[in-house]
Amino acid sequence: MIKFAPSLLSADFKKLEEEIKCVDGAGAQYLHLDIMDGHFVPNISYGPAVVKDIRPVSGMVFDVHLMISEPEKYIEEFVKAGADIITVHVETVKDKRGILQMIRDFGVKSSISVKPKTPVSEIEDVLDLCDMVLVMTVEPGFGGQSLMEDCLPKITELAKIRQEKGYSYEIEIDGGVKLSNLDKVLDAGAEVIVAGSACFDRKDTRAAADAFIKAFAKFS
Repeated sequence: MIKFAPSLLSADFKKLEEEIKCVDGAGAQYLHLDIMDGHFVPNISYGPAVVKDIRPVSGMVFDVHLMISEPEKYIEEFVKAGADIITVHVETVKDKRGILQMIRDFGVKSSISVKPKTPVSEIEDVLDLCDMVLVMTVEPGFGGQSLMEDCLPKITELAKIRQEKGYSYEIEIDGGVKLSNLDKVLDAGAEVIVAGSACFDRKDTRAAADAFIKAFAKFS
C-alpha cells in the first residue's frame, strides 16, 4: 500500500491546525516532520515543542526526520513529544547500529536516510534494524527543489536487497515529488511519498492532498 506523508515544513504556520486537518481528512497516513538545526543542513525549522503541541491535532503517524547533528542527544525528547517513526541520517552518526537500536528501545520505529550523493552501500549493514529507509532526492535543507532522478535507482536497489534478505522496511522518498513525476517515483518502488510544496504550497491544501491520494490508487 502506498502511503502519503505531507511535509509540514511547507505548511502555512499561521493556520497549522487547519493545514494538518486538511491532509488528515484527505487520507494521508503519515505527517512528515523535518527537524533542522542549521548545522547538518543550512536551515532551521522547529523542535520537539512544536511536535508536542500538534500531537493532539491528529492521529496520523508522526514521521520525524532528524536533519541534525548529534541526533542521539535528542531521540528521547522527540519520542516524548509524540514521534512514531524517527529517521536519522547516516551522514551524521558514528554508531549506526547503536542509534537505530536506541530508537527501537524507546518503542518507536527506526529509520535511516541517505543524501543524494550517499550510496546505499553505506547503510546496507544496518538494514536489518530499519523499519523504514528514506531516500533523499534533493539536497536536504530547503523545500521546493526539483527531484534528482538519478537518485531513483537507490529505491530499486533497496527493494532488491529487502527481497533478497527478507527484510521488511518501507522505502520512503523525499524531495521534489509532484504529481507530474509521481509515476517515475512509484515505478521505482517508493512506498511512502513525502510531498511538501506540491501539497501545502497551494491555495487548496485539501484538494492537493486529495489529488495525490487519487493518483496512488492507479498504482495500488
